[in-house]
Amino acid sequence: MDITKVTRPARKLLKLKYCGAVIVAAGSASRMEGIDKVMAPLGGEPMIVRTVRQFQACDAIREIVVVTRPDLIVPIMDLCHDFDKVRAVVVGGESREDSVNMGLNTLSEKGQLVAVQDGARPFASWQLIDRVVRAANTYGAAAPAIAVKDTIKVVQGGLVVATPDRSALRAVQTPQVFDFDLLRAALAQAKADKSKITDDCSAVELFGMKVRIVEGDERNIKITTPLDLKIAQLLLEEEA
Repeated sequence: MDITKVTRPARKLLKLKYCGAVIVAAGSASRMEGIDKVMAPLGGEPMIVRTVRQFQACDAIREIVVVTRPDLIVPIMDLCHDFDKVRAVVVGGESREDSVNMGLNTLSEKGQLVAVQDGARPFASWQLIDRVVRAANTYGAAAPAIAVKDTIKVVQGGLVVATPDRSALRAVQTPQVFDFDLLRAALAQAKADKSKITDDCSAVELFGMKVRIVEGDERNIKITTPLDLKIAQLLLEEEA
């Protein structure tokens, strides 16, 4: 047989599922020294606008719910007026997990996947969002991450007790994207067990599901302190 005439069947691509986004911007910004980071100006517009715009621009995202504080409901609704994917702006809960659940409850029943994004990550590009959604479309759970540059120490009582292998460590970012029902069940289980979770991946991992890691972006920083805000301004200047 002439092996040059043997061809492999084309790989069948999975149809992209309907994906909604929950953008969580309900925090108190306790480390921002009085600066309201959600509304902090970046490039002449509030930070939350930049975050929402990236999800608006991503074709893989079909609808958006913004979860925020009661005092920001009206301002953010006004800011999102021109974003037709924004389904609603709702008040968050006492914890981040509660706020995510508020967003899940507000998304339409069409949702099969959900992307959860920190409102204070204004540099998550639509390309990054698309990459994570497509990974979750295949694996059920996905998150972007970057390699850790610093050596990490595990400290107890002021003493180093372990030094993890840096090559195996990743700094996880958002958006984190999951099968809708999986995330809802994982968050419910974590709350019932009173588990301490630091992100949505943690809840899904405790639920027994493995999370697919995809290439993140060093520019996708989270604005947590005034210094982060200065770094964000520098990133904007690079874009100009």
